[in-house]
Amino acid sequence: MSQSTIQPSAFQFLTDLSANNNRDWFAQHKGRYQASLENMVGFADALLAEMNKHDLIETPSGKKALFRIYNDVRFSKDKSPYNARFAMSFRRATKERRGGYYLNLKPGNNFLACGFFNPNPEDLKRIRFDIDDNYEDWQKILESKTIKSDYGGMQGNTVATAPRGYTVDHPAIDLLRHKSFIFRHTFTDEEVLSENFSQEVSLVFKTIRPWLDYMSEVLTTDRNGVPLP
Repeated sequence: MSQSTIQPSAFQFLTDLSANNNRDWFAQHKGRYQASLENMVGFADALLAEMNKHDLIETPSGKKALFRIYNDVRFSKDKSPYNARFAMSFRRATKERRGGYYLNLKPGNNFLACGFFNPNPEDLKRIRFDIDDNYEDWQKILESKTIKSDYGGMQGNTVATAPRGYTVDHPAIDLLRHKSFIFRHTFTDEEVLSENFSQEVSLVFKTIRPWLDYMSEVLTTDRNGVPLP
């Protein structure tokens, strides 16, 4: 297998780290971590190349896409020094392309996510305006066969009843309640370790492009469709 294929040894390292999440163990197995990290960089480079076939990604390299394995414990209840997963994110290029892509790799908990996590108040207001004005377009996109097959429904935290300015009997109240707009797809460990996993991830990400492109137009224009400065 090539370095762009995730190796079983990388997953075994994460399993062992989860069971021995302390600095002494990590120091003793630093070589395993470095080898696993190199493997993940190779995979991320391959995934980046695949994604640039159907989108324009500004993340410059697989190495830049990867999150640190070290936990920031200053404001966390979990004081474990390491996060026993490999994770990466990819940014769409230019301010005209909105939304992003995330991939989490951990034995028994592999998933990708994309969309908008807690958009700022201005963006959230603009999104709700568009749902109010064009909820039938939203429903058409979200009910498409490919998005339903790969993602099911849209996820993300919501308000309990109705956001300010809207009523609970609005025909799109389920969409208006959203504060985050996230799509999620899970993978088995066997899928992650397959030789074509980077292509599979890219294809699932590609499925959400019609919605991301729609959202890009929404978030770069005002309610009248006039481009923002």
